[in-house]
Amino acid sequence: MLDISNDIHSLSKFKRNTSEFLEQMRGNGHPLVLTINGKAELVVQDAASYQKLLDRVDELEAIEGIRRGLADVEAGRVTPLREFEKQFRTKHGIPRRAR
Repeated sequence: MLDISNDIHSLSKFKRNTSEFLEQMRGNGHPLVLTINGKAELVVQDAASYQKLLDRVDELEAIEGIRRGLADVEAGRVTPLREFEKQFRTKHGIPRRAR
């Protein structure tokens, strides 16, 4: 989580104190917002925290996909497996399998 009082700095200050800022980010996991001419321009984050963020986004996208799928089932927007298989095989020129 971003701490506005400690995590917003100028780019020039970051350049002068890079190792200290890296140690701070590794310690608290917070990203830094870097400003140029007083305007927020960049966000810097340690790799481990960034990976956790990416993993969380993937998880949330998967959950949303599951929710949409369940809503489709509830609304009756489904295709029986045999019908789907027939359409898929026809579309891709895959011969019917022997039974």
